Amino acid sequence: MSVFGFQETCFRVTAPCAESPSSTPSKASVPPISHHRSSTPLAMFGIDNFDYIFDDAPDYKKRLTTPYTLPSATMKEIHESIPAWCHEQSTTAALYYTTRMLLVGGICYTYGLRIPYLTQFVIPYGPVATFFAKWALWINYWWWMSMVFGGFWTIAHDAGHMNLSPHRPLNNAIGWILHSFLLVPYYGWKYSHRLHHNAINSIERDEYFCPPTRSQFSSYLVEHSHPPLPPRTVSEPSKYAEILEEAPISALVRLGIQQFFGLQAYFLVNVSGNVRYPAGTNHLTLGSALFGPRASRAGIIASDIGLVLSFGLLGWYTYATSFANLWRMYGVPYFLVNHWIVGIVYLQHNDPTVPHFRNHAWTYLRGFSCTVDRPFLGWQGRFFFHNLGHDHTAHHVYSRMPFYNLPYATEAIKKVMGDHYCHDNTNFMRSLYRNFRMCQFIDDEGDVVFFRDSNGKQLREIDDSVWDELGKPVSATTPTSGEKVATGAEVADVE
Repeated sequence: MSVFGFQETCFRVTAPCAESPSSTPSKASVPPISHHRSSTPLAMFGIDNFDYIFDDAPDYKKRLTTPYTLPSATMKEIHESIPAWCHEQSTTAALYYTTRMLLVGGICYTYGLRIPYLTQFVIPYGPVATFFAKWALWINYWWWMSMVFGGFWTIAHDAGHMNLSPHRPLNNAIGWILHSFLLVPYYGWKYSHRLHHNAINSIERDEYFCPPTRSQFSSYLVEHSHPPLPPRTVSEPSKYAEILEEAPISALVRLGIQQFFGLQAYFLVNVSGNVRYPAGTNHLTLGSALFGPRASRAGIIASDIGLVLSFGLLGWYTYATSFANLWRMYGVPYFLVNHWIVGIVYLQHNDPTVPHFRNHAWTYLRGFSCTVDRPFLGWQGRFFFHNLGHDHTAHHVYSRMPFYNLPYATEAIKKVMGDHYCHDNTNFMRSLYRNFRMCQFIDDEGDVVFFRDSNGKQLREIDDSVWDELGKPVSATTPTSGEKVATGAEVADVE
């Protein structure tokens, strides 16, 4: 129990998995929550565990060396495994978690204002001690405030799914305020995010971090004065390495650009978004190709108004204090939370061990089963990011399930999905750098494709049973219209 009297979901639970709806456990019968993984002292550098800093975790290695097969479970089996109470939404819980994050944010902000005062106590020890003390205090503030901003981001994310509370106006109010504060167009993001939920790992229809095909990547290389990729018939690693190998510092610079500026670039000009959209596609304007006929003009305008108000508030704060103060108090945590969110989302669906599907082979089940859960920053990832990294597969099973019930749903679906439940204990920063280097492009042909690395090599094999299965009707694994609505991911519901 927390000091506020609510059971925290910053630990993993071992919840019984129901064999049938009648055996679904009640909330009262769930065993006590056990500790899952604590953060290390280096968590602020993305090192969320000491076990796999310089090596990949066993669950990743096992998946990499096991030929890929299509999931055998059905949507019906997965849905029935989840306790019914996991779907219950609570306005009290929504207000509690939102208020808690606002209170923690207020504490952090007050601490930041006190840093000049606290530094004075070190002045008698000399300028060197004062210098290091000041930077230590500011780094501490930036870390915790970026965690708070992450809490705002993920609460707004759940509000966009209408799963914080049963009351739609309350969800929209919380989401609009928090996302606007973080300079995120609430409705535009909500709309594109629902499209993502409808097409997870679909090559043609997914919304962001869409993998470039061989021909697209080759064209990009030529445009930037590099030789094109060899044709698929060429398999010598050296032919690819000559073109794609780069110094680690160069890869880190490109990764840094993605992490700190990728979110804004996606919102403004669709960078890393689906190539089916024309140039100029964005999340802000009424005429953007992103928005279909069901999009709400009022929602788009309200999002833009929220951004204008936020920029106005930041401008007023700068005028009342200084730009340096705005940068210290808001700017650094803002870019850090962008790094956390971009990294989490990138790693959830882009991995050498999970495939992407073309239209003929894609089903909702196959798509969401390629989500990779990670113990992101241990307890801090659960407390501040509200299970976004730990239990994302369960979120894709049913996107209207409140985040505070996701750990219980995860334990249930793991038993049904078996080896097709994907998890990776490798620490966050190693995973990010590894996947950024290994996930270069996919082939232009093939219904089921994996990323190829800088040597042109596909790192995970595909079992022959996949090709046999693709020749059969997919009704057993394709969600019916009723099951599809049950995922809570219908674009028609974006209001």
